[in-house]
Amino acid sequence: MKKVPTLDIRRYDTDRDAFVAELGAAYREFGFCCISGHGIPKEHIDGAYDAFVRFFALPTDTKMKYHVPGGGGARGYTPFKVETAKDSEHPDLKEFWHIGREIPRDSKFADVMAPNVWPAEVPDFREFGYGLYEALDQLGTRVLRALALHIGEPEHFFDDKTDVGNSILRPIHYPPLTQENIPNVRAGAHEDINFITLLVGASAEGLEVLTREGDWLPITTEGDAIVVNIGDMLQRLTNHVYPSTTHRVTNPQNDNARKPRYSVPFFLHPNPDVVLDVLPSCVSAENPSRYPEAITAHEYLLQRLREIKLI
Repeated sequence: MKKVPTLDIRRYDTDRDAFVAELGAAYREFGFCCISGHGIPKEHIDGAYDAFVRFFALPTDTKMKYHVPGGGGARGYTPFKVETAKDSEHPDLKEFWHIGREIPRDSKFADVMAPNVWPAEVPDFREFGYGLYEALDQLGTRVLRALALHIGEPEHFFDDKTDVGNSILRPIHYPPLTQENIPNVRAGAHEDINFITLLVGASAEGLEVLTREGDWLPITTEGDAIVVNIGDMLQRLTNHVYPSTTHRVTNPQNDNARKPRYSVPFFLHPNPDVVLDVLPSCVSAENPSRYPEAITAHEYLLQRLREIKLI
């Protein structure tokens, strides 16, 4: 049976050519790869999860203090059954929180990147939450350098296109399922909007990826591995050389359905003014350009957020 590979990113420094080739092959095939050896301390990840679990355990009225009406869920708390996968008739069974990039309020992007909101009831939420944000941002930059090399671009090609990206850390709580025959799954089949997504803690069952053959392939990680997948913006920029693969979070068919599930994806976005125009290095006679029209990352983001009912 096919399996999404796990690659040790330390090989980028010791065995670069082979690592870049294997990573590129994994993404061309699956749009997904598991990355180990990333160096983010387990206690940082565990500390962040612990803070997020304590927040989601708060009463609904308390959590709703941090809901930002009209904010499209960009910061703070989003309650259950709001986000809906594109073309799905049922909303997802989850609540979540969004942490964004801390930028100076006189930044040119201040109007599209709001200040963060922090829950007073969980004092270490900010320290652990933003610490994990920064660690995953740095890891994502390393992955993008390898991805750039694989398509014949300079190693640092993406650095200045993501250094003030509108990236989001999203702690998610999927509650225990208490009734039988629920028509909606925890997260409906979808593709991510951004450049790449880094998912910490995919050790719980449920995450599934749609293969080219049309089969749903389960992904669970071992050890310190983090799942990293391609989003639609990078798929567009690379003319589908790197595919953004459909995935979902299913409801467990065992006692785990009666347990809560937590996951923490980091959605790495380009800077809002980056123009998504197909890279010439990704166009060939066999793969002609699929996107004659260019669009900025921010315009594309707004278009997609409307589709999933967040704005």
